[in-house]
Amino acid sequence: MKSAEAIIQCFKKENVKIIFGYPGATVIPMYEALRKSDIEHVLVRQEQAAGHSASGYARATGKVGVCIVTSGPGAANLITGIAAAYMDSIPMVIITGQVKSTLIGRDVFQELDITGATESFTKYNFLVKDANCIPKIVKEAFYIAQTGRKGPVLIDIPVDVMDANIDFEYPETVNIRGYKPTTKGHAGQIKKIEDRIKISERPLICAGGGVMLSHSEKQLREFVERSHIPVVHTLMGKGGMNEDSNYYVGMIGTHGFNYANEAVKNADVLILIGVRATDRTTCGIGEFAKKADIIHIDIDPAEIGKNLDTDIPVVGDIKNILEKLSEGICPVKSEHWINEIREWEKNLQIQRKNTDKVNPKYVLHNISEVLKGDVILTADVGQNQIWCARNFKIIDEGKFLTSGGLGTMGYSLPAAIGAKIGCPDKKVVAFVGDGGFQMSMFELATIAEKKINMIIVLFNNSGLGLVREIQRNSCLKEFGVNFKINPNFVKLTEAYGLLAKRVKNDNEFQETFQEALHSDRAFLIECMVDPDESTF
Repeated sequence: MKSAEAIIQCFKKENVKIIFGYPGATVIPMYEALRKSDIEHVLVRQEQAAGHSASGYARATGKVGVCIVTSGPGAANLITGIAAAYMDSIPMVIITGQVKSTLIGRDVFQELDITGATESFTKYNFLVKDANCIPKIVKEAFYIAQTGRKGPVLIDIPVDVMDANIDFEYPETVNIRGYKPTTKGHAGQIKKIEDRIKISERPLICAGGGVMLSHSEKQLREFVERSHIPVVHTLMGKGGMNEDSNYYVGMIGTHGFNYANEAVKNADVLILIGVRATDRTTCGIGEFAKKADIIHIDIDPAEIGKNLDTDIPVVGDIKNILEKLSEGICPVKSEHWINEIREWEKNLQIQRKNTDKVNPKYVLHNISEVLKGDVILTADVGQNQIWCARNFKIIDEGKFLTSGGLGTMGYSLPAAIGAKIGCPDKKVVAFVGDGGFQMSMFELATIAEKKINMIIVLFNNSGLGLVREIQRNSCLKEFGVNFKINPNFVKLTEAYGLLAKRVKNDNEFQETFQEALHSDRAFLIECMVDPDESTF
């Protein structure tokens, strides 16, 4: 069979049901094979959205997200989506078309060295030179993407290689020399954790994005209930812990809660679980957990000790390690410690200010109460991201998807599309600012075409709110952050055959959100927000 057909057969072997893509000349052989298959293709309106949609799909379902784009500008447009997935460790397999293998290096029409361009922000990438290697390469790509520390894997395939005939046989197993991720945590190190927790008076767990990537939410919650240790989380760790739990504290970091940061500052043991300990989390390493012994659990040994000195490192799969810890842990007498944290919470919480426009914090609290936190929420980057992370409560099976590492504007809408396609029975709400929305509003066409029923909440404060706030806080004059012209977002949405309403205050939002919940189509709610509304 043609190798293009073999690629589709490989996907079927990997149980791929959905592919996000945008065709071009160098991937026509693959699209012909895809047309004849039963794999669903989602035609995005710009290649970057293919990456974000595949990412949203992967994060919502726990499966590998797959996308296909053509060579040159198609591959270049996808770069931001690849980098965002890499920074957040999202398992994806990306197929890019390439010019004929005999023409590579001659700067021909739509040629781009995409493997060279993405080498530093893919987990691995391949340039296929021999069509007979395609089954082995695809098998390895899926294995690499979803084992160890997960991430995007790119396969660049010249169009003449796609057209070549091969004898198809898909490998049953993978054996990559030099790639043997550690999954079982070292028993001796796990025993050290148990012994250190026994003598602690102010232990604290910090959950990161690795908890969700390893599907360890249940194991984390069980460990917390058995150990009685309170939990904080990073931006990417939101959703790992049931926020209704008595042991839940809140988000830490530069945009977290003061009382949660105070808990980290005063802990005598800090257990980092799937946390990269980046600058947004540590708020300045010199002051971060300076009284605590650091225990760091992560699948990636390169992360342990990279940003923080670690007293007890444990490399392995979080789910496996938490199960082992739960077996041997003894409950900590943490009542006094938790009460102390609750006192800080009372004293350090900031009251939401009254406004005659829509208060984003009220909106998030209202949606939390209505949906009981059981929803997939996507957030773009900027003030809307922080409003969501601080004010929306995740419980049970709820998920919070955002671009944490790269901080990509335009992420939320296509990610929500991927999440809803992957989990059609789930409520999906995408939060965007008027800046980020205009970086991906073309995906309204994808929503309409695929009849995706989701809710979009657009906070319109006529500019780049977070950058504007930073300028103000730095005693600088506002420059380049205010939009003098915005489109009529309601009419724009209606032009795609979708529903939309503009709301000017909290009461109007409450009524309109109920209308959106019962809509049979995607519904955009444009919220008019005071440009002076603060992030906190």
